[in-house]
Amino acid sequence: MSSTRNRFLVAAAIFCCSHAHGALPDEIQVYTDDVSAPGERGIELHVNTTPSGRSRPDYAGEVTPYHGLRITPELSWGLVPDVDWGLYLPFVRSGDGTDYFAGPRFRLKWMPLRGKPGYFAGVNVELSFVERRFEEARRTAEIRPIVGYRDADWLLSFNPIVGTDLAGPQKGVLTFAPAFKIARSAGGGYALGAEYYTELGRLSHFAPSSEQSHILYFVLDTQKLNFGVGRGLNGATDRWTVKAIYSF
Repeated sequence: MSSTRNRFLVAAAIFCCSHAHGALPDEIQVYTDDVSAPGERGIELHVNTTPSGRSRPDYAGEVTPYHGLRITPELSWGLVPDVDWGLYLPFVRSGDGTDYFAGPRFRLKWMPLRGKPGYFAGVNVELSFVERRFEEARRTAEIRPIVGYRDADWLLSFNPIVGTDLAGPQKGVLTFAPAFKIARSAGGGYALGAEYYTELGRLSHFAPSSEQSHILYFVLDTQKLNFGVGRGLNGATDRWTVKAIYSF
């Protein structure tokens, strides 16, 4: 009985980790204090590619990140003070050159604390309806608390992200994927920094460290551009990813 139970727990941990890896990496971003003013409309273009990464599917029919290109327009609208909502439209070119529309994502962001003395806090909620070839559950939800600090020289932000499937065998299981950003002004409208993204597995019981995802990006920020080169820190993570976010 004990041996059977142990095998079941190992399989469950691997499945959970695989599910985390199967998420579409269309938006690689640490959220900060930016929010559209009432009536303001914004457009951002998220682009990323994986020159070296996972090529083996985690489940039948999955399109893997390896040599893939993801291009995602994000449209945002300011609703009331400190609240905006957005729509992501991710398009994917797979490593074999096939083009896909992955499916829409919707978000709602509330930033009630911003400004003096530089601290900010808020929350972003997201619903995704993505094709199964990119996310096995197809329907997922995410809640992303946002806390940080900004002044003329420094920006720090922490997003302790909790996600869950809204369908499939892992429906209702909470996963934890914290992300962190630190950047320092370099003058002339430029900032240099780092972003750190993790996927730790179940919130109630983290996956073994060898099965977690950890990736560190070195980033360059301007008023309109966020550009980063990411390096996976363990064998469960894509080795290299390049990403950019351009604001129009």
